[in-house]
Amino acid sequence: MSWLDVGALGAIPSRGARVLTTPDGAIALFRTGNDRVYALRDRCPHRGGPLSQGIVHGDCVTCPLHDWVIELATGSARAPDDGAVETFPVRIDNGRVLVDVQASDPSKAVGLSATA
Repeated sequence: MSWLDVGALGAIPSRGARVLTTPDGAIALFRTGNDRVYALRDRCPHRGGPLSQGIVHGDCVTCPLHDWVIELATGSARAPDDGAVETFPVRIDNGRVLVDVQASDPSKAVGLSATA
């Protein structure tokens, strides 16, 4: 695994998101109300909407474009919709968020940014 330290847990707002920019595309980091953190490709499987701008509720995010509900743990769309988005392993170590960026080149990641 290729763990990348992307910042402090507090940099991701509760029930919000931040974006990690990589050469392979944006990765959205979501923090739930109970401080679980998930990382998904920042692209809805429906029409590519920016999931990072969606509403986080429970362990899901709703795409801001067409209201698809995506499960944060699996990246799968909830029925009746069908599709999935790529997920990335995340761990918290001493208050720091680490993401396994897998296919992305961690040396070229530029860090977290706020979502609009």
